[in-house]
Amino acid sequence: MDLKIKDKVFIISGGSKGIGEGITRTIVAESGIPVIATRSDEATIRISEELTRNSMKHHYVIGDLRDPENCKKVINETVEKFGRIDGIVNNAGVNDSIDLEAGPEAFRKSIDLNLFHYYDLVHYALPLLKKSKGSIVNISSKVALTGQGGTSGYAAAKGAQLALTREWAAALLKYSIRVNAIIPAEVMTPLYRKWLDMFENPDQKESEIKSKIPLGHRMTTIEEIASMVVFLLSPKSSHTTGQIIAVDGGYVHLDRSLT
Repeated sequence: MDLKIKDKVFIISGGSKGIGEGITRTIVAESGIPVIATRSDEATIRISEELTRNSMKHHYVIGDLRDPENCKKVINETVEKFGRIDGIVNNAGVNDSIDLEAGPEAFRKSIDLNLFHYYDLVHYALPLLKKSKGSIVNISSKVALTGQGGTSGYAAAKGAQLALTREWAAALLKYSIRVNAIIPAEVMTPLYRKWLDMFENPDQKESEIKSKIPLGHRMTTIEEIASMVVFLLSPKSSHTTGQIIAVDGGYVHLDRSLT
């Protein structure tokens, strides 16, 4: 399927690792132009060198998105280089395990790490998104709906991302800007692998998790998340907005008796 995004420009926060990298690569595969916004310099340079060798248009901006000036820089550089912005994927963040016992300062830092740049990037990009009638996709997490235990900051940020998705979808209707959210559950990213390897028996833990995923008893792939994200960015989903879509093999919503 041609998603009709050739030469369209999309900013992906955290676009050089894990799910973000998958989204970047899927945009390239559909002849779109990714702009990677991240603080991960080594991973970003590696991807950039690969895309350059293959003559793929792209750009990256290295900087900590907790600083609003870096968010502004991402937008300004994108406009200077390509003259347009057709969509934003808010993806950067990490489950930092800041729980109730961590204290107010740690909680606020966790929110800062996982939430504010979602707002900041869209705020600075809004004039360009109005021109392009663009699309926004917020990457949230199952934790926003289910909780997890021991991660108050991350859960609060992810829940807020879902609230912003609905709020922005309503607020931006008059500009024909679509806003949707993706809820991943169990996806084998490098960070997830690192977490699994902390257990005494990682293989057993992985098998236990897979047994609870109804569709196929397997984890969702990065590519499956990325495909849904890029579809939502594209004109092929032109009448879809305000939706919260779980790409998770039924993990969150199907009855546990099925597993």
